[in-house]
Amino acid sequence: MESQYDIIVVGAGHAGCEAACAASNLGAKTLMVTLNRESVARMSCNPAIGGIAKGQIVREIDAMGGYTGIVADRSMLQFKMLNRSKGPAMWSPRSQNDKRLFTLEWLNVLDSMKNLDFIQDDAKSLIIEDDTVKGIRTAMGKSVYAKAVILANGTFLNGRIHIGEVSFAGGRLGEQNSVGISDQLLSLGFTVEKLKTGTPVRIDGRTIDYSALIEQPFDDVPGKFSFSDETQFLDISKQRKCYIAHTSPEVHNILKEGFDRSPMFQGRIKGKGPRYCPSIEDKLNRFAEKTQHPIFVEPEGFNNIEVYLNGFSSSLPEEIQYRAIRKMAGFEHAKFMKPGYAIEYDFFQPTQLKSTLETKQISNLYFTGQINGTTGYEEAACQGLMAGINAVRKIRNEEPIVLSRSEAYIGVLIDDLITKGVDEPYRMFTSRAEHRILLRQDNADIRLTPLSHHIGLADDKRYNRVEEKIDKIKRLSTYLEETNITQDEANPYLSTLLSGPVNESTRLSKIILRPDVNIGTLKNFSVGLQNFIIGNKIDDETLEETEIQIKYKGYINKEEIMADRLNSMDRIHLKNTIDYMAITSISYESREKLSRIKPSTIGQASRIPGVSPSDIAALMIVLGI
Repeated sequence: MESQYDIIVVGAGHAGCEAACAASNLGAKTLMVTLNRESVARMSCNPAIGGIAKGQIVREIDAMGGYTGIVADRSMLQFKMLNRSKGPAMWSPRSQNDKRLFTLEWLNVLDSMKNLDFIQDDAKSLIIEDDTVKGIRTAMGKSVYAKAVILANGTFLNGRIHIGEVSFAGGRLGEQNSVGISDQLLSLGFTVEKLKTGTPVRIDGRTIDYSALIEQPFDDVPGKFSFSDETQFLDISKQRKCYIAHTSPEVHNILKEGFDRSPMFQGRIKGKGPRYCPSIEDKLNRFAEKTQHPIFVEPEGFNNIEVYLNGFSSSLPEEIQYRAIRKMAGFEHAKFMKPGYAIEYDFFQPTQLKSTLETKQISNLYFTGQINGTTGYEEAACQGLMAGINAVRKIRNEEPIVLSRSEAYIGVLIDDLITKGVDEPYRMFTSRAEHRILLRQDNADIRLTPLSHHIGLADDKRYNRVEEKIDKIKRLSTYLEETNITQDEANPYLSTLLSGPVNESTRLSKIILRPDVNIGTLKNFSVGLQNFIIGNKIDDETLEETEIQIKYKGYINKEEIMADRLNSMDRIHLKNTIDYMAITSISYESREKLSRIKPSTIGQASRIPGVSPSDIAALMIVLGI
């Protein structure tokens, strides 16, 4: 094995995989260190990718040249675009995935990386000299050196599993944890804390009576995540069904029998769990008035009999979990394959990071994924991508790539982490993005692929595809703005929508402004429009993007003006040597928080909780800004 690399990535989860691929594709000699290479990007929790706001992140990862979207498309069981009844800013793609195939496809991607090596070992400590990371030492006694190290350890750092009164060390059920790095970083002055996450039971799908469950519909025309032509749309005949079951008062009573043995209620778990994905016992405790809770029954693969009970996460004794589930309709004869469990693990407060995800204290050391306090495959993957990009650019003395809050959900996530920190596992929602009308899932390629191509990540084929899409949108928009549709063409169509008729020839763009009108069906009533679309080879994706731009033009323009005003504050940089405690014209609370976080811009400083607008104004006066 070689002993010198450009980049070392520790961990092969969703963050580690994206980090390693980004570094490798940028030409850096990269090493991935993992305890088990066969479990890369394992779907430890639910076998799904995307969802509300998470789907936008996956499309952004794809637009930036990452692989999560491609792998998701290639392992898809089912596709659904969430929130279609709302505006396009809320539309969020989600797929159900074959979890074994997902890992296999990620292995195929990793194996195709020309600059990537692997070792199966445990990184026990970091080699640090003069406040700069130089490499790692492994459990096998190897010292491997690199110009930068990216930690993507997931739940493995001092991980501990809890099932009722049983507790044991582990990074995941059946896998060892990783010990050493947390204690080393703690001794160097890093803030190390505990968080908790959990996962539900897995059931033998052959023992479920699906006739007693409620079938969940999927999209009749499946979509996909990747903007590229490297993946295909899922054949509708191959889509697997998901179902909904419900708990009952009887189920709740059985679960409550185990509360006195619950590690969460008995104080054996110190770390805080995710607010928006609580365990079933936490739901009963917080929502005691509810007589039932929905449980989403999700398949784990095409040829996998395991079924995932989304919503039944638990760390109660196994016997309690078993008895309770067997009282749910459809599960009277259910057989367990794996109990639900909680896992407690170390994380580092992300306020200790720069906007590039490099640590402030140790140069060339990057944290990414769950060790930054996030939860979710998508949140981890996008951090890995950005850490990989910025680690390579740092060792080459190139300017960092920092996405703003108006450029990407990725930018919102990283800014939230480094500015606000976390006191519970962080999950992305559309409500966290103040510019979400700009950050739609449909335009992620237009927003980010030119940047990715500029830094050498997205290839020419990707870039040319986006340029062609932009050109077609412009040409179609111009045609719609300048071309009329006759009464005889428009009114038969409008009558099908119960929309009022037009009394004269009308601009096509004006018709499209009506809420129920869409170009995809309008073209069937306009020969000219139909011929233009066919002649210019305009696909459905471009039609949808053009329609959104026309319908929401006023909102988009207004949002762009607001974003530019806010971004102007992010263009005012602050030196990290400023002595905030000496600025007595701002509040003591603000001085403390500014001193701890050391914001890189005025914009970031203004988003720190507890720092008031008047403090920002005073700070700018003192600094002569």
